[in-house]
Amino acid sequence: MATVTLDAALANARQLLRAEPASALAQAQAIIEAVPTSAAAHRIAAHALRALDREEEAQAASLAAVAATIHDEAMVAAALALAEDRLPDAEAALRARLRDDATDVAAIRMLAEVAGRIGRYGDAEKLLLRALELAPGFGAARANLATVFYKQNRYADAVAALDAVLDEDPDNPAHANLKAAALGRIGGYDEAIALYEQLTGRFPDHAKLWMSYGHMLKTVGRQDACIAAYRHALAADPGLGELWWSLANLKTIRFEADDRAAMEAALAAADPADASRDDDRLHLHFALGKAYDDAEDAKAAFGHYAAGNAIRAAQLGYDPAETRATVDAVIATCTADFFAARANAGDPAPDPIFILGMPRAGSTLVEQILASHSAIEGTMELPDIPALALGLGRETQGEGRHWVAALADAPPERLAEMGAAFLRRTAVQRKTGKPFYIDKLPNNWRYVPLIRLILPNAKIIDARRHPLDCCWSNFRQHYAKGQAFSYGLTDMGAYYRDYVRLMAHIDAVQPGRVHRVIHEALLDDPEAQVRAMLSYLDLPFEDACMAFHTNARAVRTASSEQVRRPINRDGVDQWRPYEAWLGPLRDALGAVLEDYPAVPLLFD
Repeated sequence: MATVTLDAALANARQLLRAEPASALAQAQAIIEAVPTSAAAHRIAAHALRALDREEEAQAASLAAVAATIHDEAMVAAALALAEDRLPDAEAALRARLRDDATDVAAIRMLAEVAGRIGRYGDAEKLLLRALELAPGFGAARANLATVFYKQNRYADAVAALDAVLDEDPDNPAHANLKAAALGRIGGYDEAIALYEQLTGRFPDHAKLWMSYGHMLKTVGRQDACIAAYRHALAADPGLGELWWSLANLKTIRFEADDRAAMEAALAAADPADASRDDDRLHLHFALGKAYDDAEDAKAAFGHYAAGNAIRAAQLGYDPAETRATVDAVIATCTADFFAARANAGDPAPDPIFILGMPRAGSTLVEQILASHSAIEGTMELPDIPALALGLGRETQGEGRHWVAALADAPPERLAEMGAAFLRRTAVQRKTGKPFYIDKLPNNWRYVPLIRLILPNAKIIDARRHPLDCCWSNFRQHYAKGQAFSYGLTDMGAYYRDYVRLMAHIDAVQPGRVHRVIHEALLDDPEAQVRAMLSYLDLPFEDACMAFHTNARAVRTASSEQVRRPINRDGVDQWRPYEAWLGPLRDALGAVLEDYPAVPLLFD
């Protein structure tokens, strides 16, 4: 069919759609018979079939339109723009297509991909749900939806979506890998490990798959098997920096000379001019920092730590002014009168126990101790409090970081709704009938006012460690995500000061509501500190809390292997060999360092 004739036939079919869908369908089918690759004709057929209440056939026609999209020049151009990361060009082309035909499910799915790439996951979700409404059998859209759920920390929803995807495409390793990762996030460790065992059996040379398998083995405490999985992956890809860092991040192995040589060779092969190798380079730098620390070469170790931190800092672009502004807003807004006016406005459930503070301050140790009590269930670092806070900010202030102002405007019923939402969202993490459960997300210190208002009967424990030990431990730690403050010594010192400043304010306006555990005091007299924590929680002392290292529960943090050992002082004063390079950190900490563990009354 000639182009002019095809365009005229399509225009005629579109004109017939509203008044004569049967005639439009016949016209579309005639076009498809002549030009089977006409995506436009398949879409018109889908429209007509829906108008005729032939939904099942309409869905099939929508899928046929998707398949024909590879012959659509405009859609191929949009796909190329996506592949080349020219997102504005792709978005403009896709929006133009959807103005012409709002039911083009291929365009809807691609626009959702644009939204997902720039972090607009809510928009992406709505678009994908619309695509699946039009074409429930559109497997690519459902797989994308699973990824969007995962990115929004909705892991149970991701698993459900992936189950449907894998029913249709059971041999897809990417979908199975994502399902295993999502299962791990909701405590489905046995099922996740079984999936990884199937996948690694099928793909024995897939380094990243073996690495993910190793991560899950680490979480459940199978360290020997974890190390074997990492080493297997390294044999397949010795240049994958994240693998070397994964070994280093176990904290319990020593790198020898042959490992250092292998890492140095991999680093030399990762061209600094190639930005795509930045992640390999930064992981190798962090791992080499650990390796040279093992060899007691502080100068070389610091050089690698500094190089790795510099790469990551450039990627993240942390602005310490934002943290300071949040703390200033809390101090100005959340006064004693502010809390008194909203007393008991939230959900009254006493179930959650929040352990918070700086990362690498001993919070995992506190969690492991408490999770050994018969009344307390350990979970993991849950993302729900920040999500609720930032969501409230976006909802009423148009910007997540303005959540303090949004909190001030929230009526009592909204606070109760948010408390209930937290309990509902985290219910998937509760695997036992224990009355209390732990959320051990360190950075929740920012959101203590929110926690106090939406869950007034929840308990809060602030885990605090010597500033130099804590900050140095962060500086040599590469995090999978977040913790942008930790990649610069000055930024980290300022962050620690802001954390202490906010918690000092809470102590003043909500006395006794937060229980503080000083890490060094816990090491010096563990039983006294454990008894004090349990007294704060209104729970009886149990001997099991002192034998926490025998608890076989899964642990997902960087301290997972350390808390499987009895209390020790291995982490104390680890900063001292690096003292010559820590001047910027000392300067930034100021009075917080000088007065530790006391809290300075004034901050400049």
